[in-house]
Amino acid sequence: MTTLCYQCGRAPYAWRMSNDVTSRVATPRSYLMCPPEYFAVTYAINPWMRPDSPVDPALALRQWETLRQTYESLGHSVSIIEPVPGLPDMVFAANGATVIDSTVLGVRFRFAERAAEAAAYMNWFRWNGWTAVREPEHVNEGEGDILVAGDGTVLAGYGFRSDFAAAEELASVFGRKVMSLRLVDDRFYHLDTALCVLDGSTAMYYPAAFDDAGRAVLASMFPELIEAKDEDAEVLGLNAVSDGRHVVLAAAATGLARSLTERGFEVVPVDMSELLKAGGGAKCCTLELRH
Repeated sequence: MTTLCYQCGRAPYAWRMSNDVTSRVATPRSYLMCPPEYFAVTYAINPWMRPDSPVDPALALRQWETLRQTYESLGHSVSIIEPVPGLPDMVFAANGATVIDSTVLGVRFRFAERAAEAAAYMNWFRWNGWTAVREPEHVNEGEGDILVAGDGTVLAGYGFRSDFAAAEELASVFGRKVMSLRLVDDRFYHLDTALCVLDGSTAMYYPAAFDDAGRAVLASMFPELIEAKDEDAEVLGLNAVSDGRHVVLAAAATGLARSLTERGFEVVPVDMSELLKAGGGAKCCTLELRH
């Protein structure tokens, strides 16, 4: 049965496909983003970053602006945090915090190069009226390594950036079940580069980025798992954002786009090639504000 809008009787978000493909329903989201005004690659803290390779800041800004406009065109709200000089990776807002049920858990970065971003994001939340703001005890890099599954379970990545001990802290702060996932390929140094939750029962992932235990956890949690091929994972095609129907992902991830379309999702490709030079994509630039 197709879900209808209670205001107008139409179906703006629900979409029906034949051949037993489940209808996908979009849910409006709230996001926080940071313009890449000071974006640069001046150091290397992941395999994607090459300081000797030129970066085009103007192109990065255009790509980021297209991403912002894309979210708004899909009916989502976008808040903006002002960038801080000297913090070239602040554009990757997903690493700024984790927000669940209006509670904000701040971050502690693994590398000193990004440490000052933590205070900048915490200040934004405090200045904008968020009252339940918690300072972290353990190293965690926000939604880069912390995702929320459709049943409310928190997925906590570790192995390269966030501490394994962060999982216990997440359970305490948010009062939710937490499942740890160990990352084993340093190209996929954050969980959001290797896994994307699409809706309550579906996710896409790169199996080689996880150990056997992690793959077993994901298989038990998601009835439908879409496997990314090497060529799509290597353009950070999994660093995507889903609202349950629309999936905003790297334009170069054409194989994943076909797989998603076959399963009833509406693919919204974006070019994030300039930000990829620092190891980021659409999800890295997007922090979800879960009220």
